[in-house]
Amino acid sequence: MNPFSLENKTILVTGASSGIGAKTAEVVANLGATVILTARNEERLLDVLKKLPKGEHQIIQADLTDDEAINEIVKQVPNIDGIVHSSGIVKHYPVKFISKKQIKEIYEINYEAPVVLTSSLLKSKKVNKGASIVFMSSIACNFPNKGGALYSGTKAAINSFSKTLALEHAPQKIRSNVILAAMVKTPLFDEAEKTVSKELMNKHGKQYPLGFGEPEDVANTIAFLLSLASKWITGTEIVMDGGLSAGM
Repeated sequence: MNPFSLENKTILVTGASSGIGAKTAEVVANLGATVILTARNEERLLDVLKKLPKGEHQIIQADLTDDEAINEIVKQVPNIDGIVHSSGIVKHYPVKFISKKQIKEIYEINYEAPVVLTSSLLKSKKVNKGASIVFMSSIACNFPNKGGALYSGTKAAINSFSKTLALEHAPQKIRSNVILAAMVKTPLFDEAEKTVSKELMNKHGKQYPLGFGEPEDVANTIAFLLSLASKWITGTEIVMDGGLSAGM
């Protein structure tokens, strides 16, 4: 048996309409998994679905900040062998401009949504024994930047949540891990380029020994964490930054 295979596994991927989520859906489907894709934009979800190999894949259009939407996901999904929490937003606010509105906006999608969805799926016994749960985090929680207090805070919170989840569900062999990624060329990268200028992004890129990441770089690591090849890995954080932090 190939330990890297995802044959006969059903994987739920959030934020699957673009970027890392979309590429992850494609990678794991090509490794044999049945994929359930969820995101807010149904049209883009359908575009991703068309790229997947034939199978019983499905899409669920949902806003994860809506409790009813989460309840619908829990009702619709079959028992699953893995969850990839890829949905999230990046917004920068200087500390002196932070209010409850900004806190709610960032924490609802980056922290509350994956926590409540995971909890609901576990409570409903929809997560199989031996399942693997992967959260997308960021190196920003260890290397904060100006304006990133809220974003970094949500990712640090997810890291701690993942470790607790790993400890609580180890008896069921359910694993939980986090990927701490640096800049990856996704639509969020394009937005950042518009905000700070292409020249500044290029200058930042020179600090990466291996250059900026591509969605497939992260997706391949996620696939590894979902597979039996990583069955002895849980409660950990995998840094993916092209060597950026190696000399820090």
